[in-house]
This record gives sequence, structure tokens and C-alpha cells, in this order.
Amino acid sequence: MKSLKLLGAAVAAAATVTLSTQALAVGSLVDLNVFDRSENRYLPVVWHEGRAYVVGKPGNEYQLSVRNRQGAEVLAVMSVDGVNVITGETAHPQQSGYVLGAWSGLEVKGWRKNLSRTAAFYFTELGDSYAARTGRPEHVGVIGVALYRKKVQAPQPFSQIAPAPSRGAAQDAAKSAESLGTGHGRSEVSHARRVEFERATASPAEFITIHYDSYRNLAALGVIRESPRHPRPFPGFVPDPVSVLPRVSPSSGA
Repeated sequence: MKSLKLLGAAVAAAATVTLSTQALAVGSLVDLNVFDRSENRYLPVVWHEGRAYVVGKPGNEYQLSVRNRQGAEVLAVMSVDGVNVITGETAHPQQSGYVLGAWSGLEVKGWRKNLSRTAAFYFTELGDSYAARTGRPEHVGVIGVALYRKKVQAPQPFSQIAPAPSRGAAQDAAKSAESLGTGHGRSEVSHARRVEFERATASPAEFITIHYDSYRNLAALGVIRESPRHPRPFPGFVPDPVSVLPRVSPSSGA
């Protein structure tokens, strides 16, 4: 099967991803991180009842950073909100993905439009998400990676490039106006090329799943617990006071 390999960005990602800690990464064959591009930071992973979660901030752009921990190539079939990030199809492990070289990394910044551009990922309300706008809101709020080891054999045909979203499609089917999804954002340069990759097995060697939502929603679900208040006796320097309006006494009347 022919899949994609990022050019240029993959080299930079190898150095960038290593700055993260294991507390921010999920996976065994690879390290998967969610990086908030707007705030220039990796999103901490919170584990709850066996599931990994990150908190997304509406309006912020983000990217998926992946580092191969193996000494051989692996194929990463990646989905966001149940949609393949390369083909735009409803995601399935047998579809096209990105090829990671041995010990190398890549940064997936958006939905692939062609071999030279992507549309940026950003956190947004469910109705504005790419999945909802293309009639598939059921799996909004989850990131998935299916990983395959390589078997050297003849290639198979490559699938199509991701279609542009149709604004307004299936917004009525949105399950919650407050749920967080991933939008189809600004166009960016992101070069890739097709390469041959045949999977060693029919089933993935590993599945990685990260769920995401807003802080408010994850707190309501009990995934995030509010930190107790701990007043400090010496918090810092003396700030200016906030202006206080004069108190007005009610008139006594005639």
C-alpha cells in the first residue's frame, strides 16, 4: 500500500518531540503528544478509568506530534473525530497513513488537502467541527492512531486526498453545542510524498487513543478534579488596590 511520508517537517519534529516527557506522551511503539500551537506547550495527559484525556481550549490551533520508538519504519493511520486525517474518509485502520522512519518523528498540523498543503487543526464547538460539517458528528472528541510494522512486499493503490468540508452539513445532528471538536482551519504548507508500505499484519500492532474536551466538560465528567484552595502567607509584592465605588446609603424618604 502506498502511504505518505512528510518532508521537512518530519525532520524538525524529531528534535521537537524529544522535549516532551513521558507524562505528556501516550503509546508504546510511538510517543503521541498533543501540542497546543497557540500556547506553545504540550497538553498534559490525564488518565481516568483507563482512558487518556487532554484539555483543549476553544479557538486554539493544535498539532499531533508522533515519535517512532522503533529501529524500523512504522505506519501510523491517524484519525481525528473519527475521520482519517489524510483521506477525509470515515476512519478505518486499513486506510492510508503516515510512514515514520526509524527513531524519527513528525508533526501532523492539520487535514491533508494535497501533497503540499494541510488545513490546520483547531479546537472548536461541535457544530463547527470538520466531522459535523461533513455529516459525521458521532465520534467528535477523540484522536486515534493505528500502528503497523512493515513487511517488504509489492505496493497497493493509494486512496484519495481529503475533500473540502461542506459548511452547515449535519449541524442539526450535533449531540451538544458545548462539546469540543476539531475544525478545518487555515491552509498551510506541508510537503509529503507517496511511499510504498505493506503491513506485516492485517491488524494493527497497537492502537493509541486520546480523548479531548473542554476543561468545563471534563471537570463535569469527573476526569479533572478542581485543586483545593491553599492560601499562601507570602505570595509576593504589594499590588495596587482595585478602585472601589463609594457606598450610597438609601434615602430615608419624606
